[in-house]
Amino acid sequence: MSTIHWTEDHTTHAARWHSEGQTPPPRRIVVADESLRAATAHRLACEGVGLLWRGDYQSARQLLTAMGRRVDRTARVPESDPVQAYRLHRRARAHRARVLGRLLVQLEDGHTLNLRRAPDVREACTAAYGPSRGPVVISLRELLGVLGAWQWRLKGVAVPALRARVHPHYGVFAPVRGEYVDLVAQAPVPGRTAFDLGTGTGVLAAVLARRGLEQVVATDISPRALACARDNVQRLGVAARVAVTGPALYPDGRADLVVCNPPWLPGRPVSDLERGVQDPDSAMLRGFLDGLPAHLTPGGEGWLVLSDLAEHFGLRSRQDLLALIDEAGLRVVGRLDTRPRHPRSRDPRDPLHTARAAEVTSLWRLTARCRRGTGIRV
Repeated sequence: MSTIHWTEDHTTHAARWHSEGQTPPPRRIVVADESLRAATAHRLACEGVGLLWRGDYQSARQLLTAMGRRVDRTARVPESDPVQAYRLHRRARAHRARVLGRLLVQLEDGHTLNLRRAPDVREACTAAYGPSRGPVVISLRELLGVLGAWQWRLKGVAVPALRARVHPHYGVFAPVRGEYVDLVAQAPVPGRTAFDLGTGTGVLAAVLARRGLEQVVATDISPRALACARDNVQRLGVAARVAVTGPALYPDGRADLVVCNPPWLPGRPVSDLERGVQDPDSAMLRGFLDGLPAHLTPGGEGWLVLSDLAEHFGLRSRQDLLALIDEAGLRVVGRLDTRPRHPRSRDPRDPLHTARAAEVTSLWRLTARCRRGTGIRV
């Protein structure tokens, strides 16, 4: 964490700067309250100035909303071409995140937010950040994300395939889209052991355990995801069959089934929410495919759960995907497809509606190829 400085009441102050998205601190910080108009706040934020809020908490939320409306007004009208629409959408999202991320609040020691009409954020911030290490300045937008994630964690997300709720932790992708879970719940299961790579909340590992697999090893590279998965497999009563381990992509050994639901789009996330859908340079997809032959038992299968949105956005072609599968020494033995059921796929006002309406999510069943004439799996 870096240290930021500002002047308030003719005195220089300093505090640690924190950003979950690794956003650098603003070049300059000014103190702001209700006397600051939304138009001025928007202009200053666009210029890179951080606005450290000292007024009423609810007024700060209203100002953030007003700034967001001004950012959205400047966004270009989406193109009918899905590829161009996606590029414009990404550019607008990145700009929006930068501008709105410059309205700041200070958390005092103990994660206390000393603003009028502010909620008690201590429990949510401790769950997200760990124990307090003194005063810290964060963006209000990030704090609202922390509070929203805490509510998701408390109430959970209903998963029909489990007939139960899964409780996501902050920074762990929530299984709000159920179609990919249903694919794993319906595909014919080979064998008795499985690996769930990039387990996140542990939802797919729990589905596999509920389907009768005797041993499931769930992995993730994120310490937050590992803690979240352990919490959920305990809640769901499958801890005797599911071992959560990491940080790593693959565990040691082999399994009859290896499941991976990597982020669906090859790109760089511009916010915490995008980390579950953006896979820079398809690193996780490539890691799964390249390591699969060495981790399958004879006759075992790998299940790649992947949306084709990247194809609609011009980010990766179907030929590119098949080439990655072939280069890894794998072959496709089957595929299950499903259509999206989320509201945005039916909303023509969504800037990416054309692609979302055409999206197909697939479970690709993969096996290791044999060297011709030898029967040896590669």
